[in-house]
Amino acid sequence: MAFIELHGVSKSYRKGEHEVVPLKEVDLNIEAGEFFVLLGPSGSGKTTLLNLLAGIDRPNVGRVIVGGQELTQMSARSLAPWRAENVGYIFQQHHLIPVLTAYENVELPLHLFGLSAQQRHERVALALTAVGLADRATHYPRQLSGGQEQRVAIARAIVGNPPLLVADEPTGDLDHESGEAVLTLLQRMNREQGKTIVMVTHDLNAAKRGTRMVHLDKGRLNETPVGAAP
Repeated sequence: MAFIELHGVSKSYRKGEHEVVPLKEVDLNIEAGEFFVLLGPSGSGKTTLLNLLAGIDRPNVGRVIVGGQELTQMSARSLAPWRAENVGYIFQQHHLIPVLTAYENVELPLHLFGLSAQQRHERVALALTAVGLADRATHYPRQLSGGQEQRVAIARAIVGNPPLLVADEPTGDLDHESGEAVLTLLQRMNREQGKTIVMVTHDLNAAKRGTRMVHLDKGRLNETPVGAAP
């Protein structure tokens, strides 16, 4: 059994008088430990698919299974703690809280786990060290570069040690050097820690960092060899 399974998944919603269908009868398997990249133009349904995998949204039709858990059968109440334990979400725009330090931003999700202050401290220190920002723990987001902010966001995503990381255009707002550093960090987490990563991007060069690439357009998936143009 694959770590992630989608069976006949379709998603649609109304936009004014029109029906938008970002996903059409999608079947997909992702194995544990893959660095899976979803490539496609803006509006192609990439983020919609990512949100389904993370249990943030639900399909109109079909089944979504992650780690043996069928998300489409879970209640909204049970999905929240499931996400906290199983999914780390990395956004394009960081979403750090400006009045909190890097340490406090990373610590925030741990308050859902009922850990002691010492346990939280150990996990935050480990996460910040993993992204190379242990020396920036007391800095506020305004005191960090864009690349450093994104690395804090990655530390926040991994601090609970989830098996799945989902990344929505994680380098979209970064300069080339910072973007390459973030991609290298994600690759290292995949290779050294065995994290399953699903990354959305429209950048082919970023996509080539993955172990498997799929092109999404008009709601349908097409497999693309890594290193090849879609």
